[in-house]
Amino acid sequence: MDLVFLGPPGAGKGTQANLIAKRYGIPQVSTGEMLRAAVKAQTPMGVLAKQYMDSGALVPDEVVVGIVGERLALDDCRAGFILDGFPRTVAQADALKGILGGLGRSIRHVISFEVDANLLLERITGRRVCRLCGRAHHLVFDPPREVGVCDECGGELYQRDDDQAETMRRRLDVYDEQTAPLKRYYLEEQLLRRVDALGQIGDVQQSIVSILESLQG
Repeated sequence: MDLVFLGPPGAGKGTQANLIAKRYGIPQVSTGEMLRAAVKAQTPMGVLAKQYMDSGALVPDEVVVGIVGERLALDDCRAGFILDGFPRTVAQADALKGILGGLGRSIRHVISFEVDANLLLERITGRRVCRLCGRAHHLVFDPPREVGVCDECGGELYQRDDDQAETMRRRLDVYDEQTAPLKRYYLEEQLLRRVDALGQIGDVQQSIVSILESLQG
């Protein structure tokens, strides 16, 4: 079950990837989390990636593709994986096809999260992330039990720089220009499965499960 979750920032890809990964016992491969870990560690790649992330631009392909290729070759991906945040461009999609081809595999389904663009700013600017474990909460849709405190580990919740409203607007512009064409790409590959991402978390999850189970085999 090799899957790609596709959609603009704030569409709920990360939340659903986590739920679906646990349900099927496959890893959630989030390039965003890997890049943020490099930023926090201030590695050379992390320092470079932070410049792009802070401005709302995409991290260069050569950085992201290298990370993803190494990750998908690990043993825990043998039964499948969910790519969350990659690919973001048609060029990255071509690179992914090459990576998987070398492993004798291919993407089975691309879940496209459909969300009204006018609601994305509200979703993103309300997101708070735990400094310790990385768990994401939302002030409206998934509020923590205690203000400013992570439900998972009790760590401090904060707003990432790339969740600020001004940066978010730039990220949406970048998405519209460079990432939205992936829908056409995967539609032509007959892999695109559309999901209404505006519902409750459980409803969206069930929609995804229904798609995956109806298309198995």
